[in-house]
Amino acid sequence: MIDDALFGKPLISLITIGLAGIVVWHLLSRQRPTTRLVVQILFFAMMTLILVVSGIEPHRFQGYESEDPQALLVIVAKSLWWIHLAWAVIGFIRLYLVLEGSPREARLLQDLVIGVVYIGMALSVLAFVFGVPIGTLVATSGVVAIILGLALQNTLADVFSGIALTLGRPYIIGDWILLSDGTEGRVVESNWRATHILTSANNVVVLPNSFLAKLGLTNVSRPDETHLLVLTIRIAPTRMPASVRQVMATALASCNSIVREPPPVVALKGLDATALEVELQFRVTSPSQRVPARNEVLDLVYRHCKSAGLLLAVPAAASVLTGDLPTEESARPPRVTPLELIEAIPIFATLTSDEKQKLAETTAVREFRKGDVLVREGEMLPSLMMVRAGIIAARHGDEERGRLAPGDFFGETGLLAGMQEACTLEALTSVTAYEIDQEAFAPLLSERPALAEEVADHLASRAERFRNGASLPPEHARSAHAILKTIRTIFKA
Repeated sequence: MIDDALFGKPLISLITIGLAGIVVWHLLSRQRPTTRLVVQILFFAMMTLILVVSGIEPHRFQGYESEDPQALLVIVAKSLWWIHLAWAVIGFIRLYLVLEGSPREARLLQDLVIGVVYIGMALSVLAFVFGVPIGTLVATSGVVAIILGLALQNTLADVFSGIALTLGRPYIIGDWILLSDGTEGRVVESNWRATHILTSANNVVVLPNSFLAKLGLTNVSRPDETHLLVLTIRIAPTRMPASVRQVMATALASCNSIVREPPPVVALKGLDATALEVELQFRVTSPSQRVPARNEVLDLVYRHCKSAGLLLAVPAAASVLTGDLPTEESARPPRVTPLELIEAIPIFATLTSDEKQKLAETTAVREFRKGDVLVREGEMLPSLMMVRAGIIAARHGDEERGRLAPGDFFGETGLLAGMQEACTLEALTSVTAYEIDQEAFAPLLSERPALAEEVADHLASRAERFRNGASLPPEHARSAHAILKTIRTIFKA
C-alpha cells in the first residue's frame, strides 16, 4: 500500500503540470520545433523531479489496493509521465533526424521511428502502470499478428512497397512515367497504398504499390521532360541520298513544334530499288506534345518534298512491278505552280476555278537569299507572298515566334487591311515566293463581298498567332469587324 502522506499534494501538482504541458504542446506552433522541444523538456523535468521526491518509480509496477484513494492519482501521474517522455523523444526526432536534400525520405523515416516510440510508450504504460504481463501479451499478439498478416497480406505488401518507392524515389509528383505494361501518364498522387497516374486520355489509373514495384519503369521527366520521337519516311529513289537528306533536314528546321537544341537528326537507314528509307529523330518539350509535333512534321515533309520535286515511295508491303517504279531518269516530279499554292490557301477556298486561275496568272516570282530581311516589324507589305520553297523565320524583337515553310503565305495584312507586320520576316534559307499585288486582288473583293469577311476573320486569328501576349502595334489588336471595315475602305479607294 502506498503511503497517503507521501502522495498527497505532489501528485496533484504533477497531474496539473502534465495536463498543462499537453495544452502548451498543442498551442505552440509546429513551425517552431526547437521551442516546442525546450518547453516539453522543462515540463518533463518538473514531472520527473516530483516523482523522484514522491518516491515513485515510473519504470516499475507498484501494486495498488482497491481501497487506496491515491491509486488513481498514481496511475494518472505515471501515465502522463510516459506520455511526456514519448513527446520529448519525438521532439528530438523531428528536430535532429534529418536527411540533407531528402525531406520526403526524412519525413517517412521520422514517421516510422515515431510509430515505434508510441508503441513503446503504450507497452510501457501497460507494463509499469497497469501491471499487464508484456511477455504473455507479446506472445499472444505474435499469434494475432500472424493471423492479421495473412489476412492483410496484399495491403501490407502495398504499404512496404510504398515505403520502398518513397525511399528509392524513382519518381515524384508531376513526373511523366512509362511502365513496362504500357501504362503511361503523369503521377498526380502517391501514398503508402497506391500511386495515381493521369493518362493522356484524361483518365486516372490507380496502381497498387506492390504491383507498381514489380514493373519496369521509365521516368520520361528525367533528366528533363524533352521527349524523343522517331519517324520513318520512305522516299522514291529519284534523287541522290544527300539531296533527300537535305530536304528532310530543311523540313525539320521549319517545324515550330519541336525542340531546337539538341538539333533534330536525319539518318539514312536503307536503300533499295523501291525506296530510300529516312529516319527523322527530333525532340518535343513534353510527351503531351507528341501528337501535334508528329502531325506538323508529316505535313512539312509532304510540303517540302512537293516543293523539291521528291516522290513518296510505295509501302514496302505493296505489290508492284519493278518496271513501274520511278527512277532518277524517268521520274516526273510534281509541279508546284502559283495555282496550286492559291488552292492551298484557306482564304481563297470559296473562289471558283476561273477566279483562281486569273489570280494565278497575275503572280510574279520573287527570290531571296539566306539572311535577307523580307520585311521588318512595323513595316507594311503591299502584296501577298506565297512561299514556294525555303524557310522564313518570324521574329518579334529578339524572340522567334514561328517559321514559315512552303505553302505558307504572308503580307496579307498589308495588302488586304493596310496593317503593319507584327514580326520581322527573315530568310533562313534561299527562298522562292510568288507575289500577288493589290491591283490583282481588288476585283475579287468587289465581286465577292463575302470574301472580305472571310479575309477579316483570317487576319484577326493570324495576328493573334504571332501575338502570344506581346505588346504589338494597336492595329494588330483589331477585331475582325474593324479589319473588315478597313478592307472595304482601302479597296473602295
